[in-house]
Amino acid sequence: MSAAAFVLAINLFIAGIFATAFGVVAAYQRSALGARWLAFAYGLGVLNVVLEFVLPFQNDHRLVSFGIFAVFLLALAGCVIGLAHHYRIRPPWLLLAIAVIASLLVNLAILEMPRASFVRNLLYQAPYALVQAIGVGVILAIKRKRALDLALLAIFFVSTLHFLAKPVLAMAIGSGAAPQAYMTSTYAAVSQTVGAVLLIANGLMMLLIIVRDVMADMTARSETDTLSGLLNRRGFEDRGDSALTLAARSGVPAVMIVADLDHFKQINDTYGHATGDTVIAAFAGVLAECATPRAVIGRLGGEEFGAFLPGVNLTTGKLYAETVRHAFRSLPIGATGLKTPATASFGIAQLMPCDHMADLLRRADAALYEAKNDGRDCVRMAMPMPTRSSQSSSMPEERDRLSS
Repeated sequence: MSAAAFVLAINLFIAGIFATAFGVVAAYQRSALGARWLAFAYGLGVLNVVLEFVLPFQNDHRLVSFGIFAVFLLALAGCVIGLAHHYRIRPPWLLLAIAVIASLLVNLAILEMPRASFVRNLLYQAPYALVQAIGVGVILAIKRKRALDLALLAIFFVSTLHFLAKPVLAMAIGSGAAPQAYMTSTYAAVSQTVGAVLLIANGLMMLLIIVRDVMADMTARSETDTLSGLLNRRGFEDRGDSALTLAARSGVPAVMIVADLDHFKQINDTYGHATGDTVIAAFAGVLAECATPRAVIGRLGGEEFGAFLPGVNLTTGKLYAETVRHAFRSLPIGATGLKTPATASFGIAQLMPCDHMADLLRRADAALYEAKNDGRDCVRMAMPMPTRSSQSSSMPEERDRLSS
């Protein structure tokens, strides 16, 4: 077995592994359309290697040679489509279709050209580079690129350059006198080895990205309240804890707002639970729409909601709560399904030194209780508690007053 054939056998094994891995992800995560396309693409990669092994035994190479080119080109295009689906970007269908159809026609035209021709080698490899460049464009279109995405971008870029460099390499060391002799050439050994490295790097990186995003999606769904679309209590407390810790370390102000829909039991009893759900969803929409991107907002349970606002003091927090209160009671009747405006009550507490999430929620709840007692449909603030240092400094004075 030649060195090229040995590496090609490894490529067959690698492509099979990745096709299986992406297939398993697609089977367990039905919404992972990108994984399905990637499984299909790597499945074509397996077929491509099989055709490479078949080629040396053909008297007339043209059909198999064209098949090798077409299958590999479609495999690359399938990877680009899979990536676009995974990143929730519209696949560049028209661009890929034009590139693939034009490339297939060009390949048919160069089948009889001498293998030693630089033009022939360039026209053979350029379509692969073009499809990889389209993949680079897809990754660049991602708004928020993280470390793995940037690594994949680098791999696609290197792969593009790799295909453009292959015609020069073929001219330098030769790619075999005939297509059937390709497997015995040094060019084949080098080409297949570099291809194996890129195949592993590309497949592994795409698999890591898909697993990363599937895990993040599962986590997000476990932390999301399906009715309101906001964080559930678990998600709110986890995200809120992180935001609170960051605010405390940075020394920036922050407030906690707890809101409760007024007379919600009466709404359910009068209009039914479906209307009650509509009211909850409407309030959640107003709460989120009025908030800044840094805010942590969640449904704490039933008709109770929470909003942690970092970088906000009591005055600004009260302004936010009043904005939400007014916007909610001003919703048109069709938005809530009620015959009269729905209202909500709000309690606000400011983050103090050494506060934990439970402390902040407890003080905001106390302010909310005050708002309920004051007739509902209003905002009340918990007065800032003295810091522990000020409390400790006042203790000797307390003792002096007591002793006197």
